[in-house]
Amino acid sequence: MSAQPGGTAVRDTEVVAEKPLRRNRDFQLLWSGSAFAFLGREITDLVYPLMVLAITGSPAWAGAFGGVQLFMALLVGIPAGSVADTYDRRKLLIVMETARATASASVLVAVLLDAVTLPHLLGVAVVVGTVGPLGGSARMLLVRAVVPPRQLTAALTQEEVRTHAAALGGPPLGGLLYGLATLLPFVATAVSFTVSLICALFVRVPRRDDAPAAPVEEGGTVRRALAGLALLWRVPTLRHSTIFATALNGVTAPLFLIVLVMLDRAGASPTMIGLTSAGLAVGGLAGTLLVRPLHRAFSPGTLMLVLGGTAVAFISALALPLGAWWLATALFLLGLGGPSMRVLVDILIFRQVPDEQRGRTFTAFMTVLGAGASLGLFASGQLLERLPAAYAILTLAGVLALAVGWALTDRRIREARWPDESR
Repeated sequence: MSAQPGGTAVRDTEVVAEKPLRRNRDFQLLWSGSAFAFLGREITDLVYPLMVLAITGSPAWAGAFGGVQLFMALLVGIPAGSVADTYDRRKLLIVMETARATASASVLVAVLLDAVTLPHLLGVAVVVGTVGPLGGSARMLLVRAVVPPRQLTAALTQEEVRTHAAALGGPPLGGLLYGLATLLPFVATAVSFTVSLICALFVRVPRRDDAPAAPVEEGGTVRRALAGLALLWRVPTLRHSTIFATALNGVTAPLFLIVLVMLDRAGASPTMIGLTSAGLAVGGLAGTLLVRPLHRAFSPGTLMLVLGGTAVAFISALALPLGAWWLATALFLLGLGGPSMRVLVDILIFRQVPDEQRGRTFTAFMTVLGAGASLGLFASGQLLERLPAAYAILTLAGVLALAVGWALTDRRIREARWPDESR
């Protein structure tokens, strides 16, 4: 018997069995736990700012909750990968889920005692923001450990179903519970994160005999933490995929804000705004059915260009003054390509990066994407201050069109091929 980093002790000869994902106990535990965690996070993102607004009356402080989360996620993002590559990933996930469940339970107790304070809620934002990259990198690496390489695309597609279902159901559920009683959404988040913790406790990670031993790396802590960024830049396919994905994320991240402003200025009701914005999540959920057909039909480089080109068209369509249902339809069509793009990039990272550097590379990629989204949100806010919303949308579409044009001239992107599925 031996203990593998990232899992419990198992026999040295045990390997990941080739069995259907629905019968893969450990993957389903990870998936179920993350589904509850994502649902809790979506409720949190809606309800906590409402609570801050209720106790302070300040929209600025209400926005600060999300700002603190984002700041902590960016701050922790790069070193999180080094931690995931160095320490037991299963134990790391358990620690992170324990921290998140404890923080949520503390707010529940404060609500019960009528003792909620702004510093307490901002402290919870620090915990939630920190847990995101640390727990997320550990969970993704554990998925890679319990799923055979040939089933990775199917596993990542199922992960996309979870993400979009939570995005679709979390905010309405949080709003409904908050409207019924202030206590209820905090009960839901505490329960969600506790269930995620329980699922992590029962996960077993088999040993892969074909996995190479992790080499001893030289250099200090900062150099090891930055190794993921260095690898993303050094490998042409990863570098160019990261640049393109960052441009796409920077353009799409602020679309919800711009559409909200457009509808608000047009006098739309909150219900109509909510239904319209749900178009993106519904499109993403439907788009999970397209992942495998699109991945079979196109090479990764061609698929990136196709998805980028269609995104330019659908984003531009948002500028047409045809009402809320037109906006919802355009968002739905835009959301269809999201899962295929994310699974594409995940596969390129997971199958081309050595296991001992996978955590750093994945979190480096997510941090770069987060920075792109932050820049896009800031730039869009400035555009909305100076231009009509339709012009702001066309400006974003123009930026993405430039990125697609650059990608078309890049031979490395056009000639990129899918990695070997046996790895």
